[in-house]
Amino acid sequence: MNKKFKTLLIAAIAVLVCLIALVVVLIVRNNSNTHAVNQATARADSLAIANDQLLLTNEFNQLNADFSQYEGQQVYLKNDSLVQKYNEARMKVEGLIRELDEEKRSHSKDLNASRAKIKKLEGEIATLKNIVRHYLEEIKRLGEENAGLKQEIEQVQQRNEQLSSQVTQATSVNRELTQTVQLARKLNITGVSFHAYNKKGKVEKNITKARQLGVSFTVSPNNTASAGMKTFYMRIISPEGALLGGGGNFQVDGQTVQSTASRQVEYANDEIQVSIYWDVNTTLTPGDYTVEVFCDGYRLASRHFTMKK
Repeated sequence: MNKKFKTLLIAAIAVLVCLIALVVVLIVRNNSNTHAVNQATARADSLAIANDQLLLTNEFNQLNADFSQYEGQQVYLKNDSLVQKYNEARMKVEGLIRELDEEKRSHSKDLNASRAKIKKLEGEIATLKNIVRHYLEEIKRLGEENAGLKQEIEQVQQRNEQLSSQVTQATSVNRELTQTVQLARKLNITGVSFHAYNKKGKVEKNITKARQLGVSFTVSPNNTASAGMKTFYMRIISPEGALLGGGGNFQVDGQTVQSTASRQVEYANDEIQVSIYWDVNTTLTPGDYTVEVFCDGYRLASRHFTMKK
């Protein structure tokens, strides 16, 4: 009986030992699985934080690129408060990104701290977005205003060019009218003749025997011309091209010109006969003589006469 009892006791102890061993194995295995799960969860959290940080960093870089694209137009802003706010927000974002990078390099296990910084970074990025959006809207508005002003300036310039052209045309018309009026006031002469006279006052055909030269012409009626005393100037140019001088000077086209002789007559807008004489004081030669008549600053006639010996 004792032997049988001992056998049963040993069997019971063996079963108990097996049960204890099985329990221990189960406990160890459960702890191992829990640790693996915890490690996997930590890795997943770490990867999620890293991914969030990467997305926010890319978003920050894009905002910087958008801002930099229009940064040269800051001068158009009436105040630089937007730029100041942007720079302040950017510095905060850059600081948070640096902190997260340092934690990543140091393999920090404080995921809660990293999550808090990611949350804060999201808030700063949102603030930065609002500032950039407002900045770009302001730049766009100012650009449209500048475009409108540029268009107005171009329109004003075109209007000024049109007015300038009109003034030029009006000036040209006025100048033409003035010239027309001046020409209308110009005296007209006809029947210009040139003769040589001998010492008896008779017409002399031999120019070498001439003691006096005379030019005669008819002044036509002109109601537009001013009436009164008129001075007619005569110029006689010899075949050699020399001016037969001795007369006074007068003005033509702003230049002082010497005459051969002159005569004053009363003009009452009616037809009159005028003769101007010049006493010969030099040797005359046969050939072509040029006779010019002037009055009131105008050349009234220019004729050529052949004088023989």
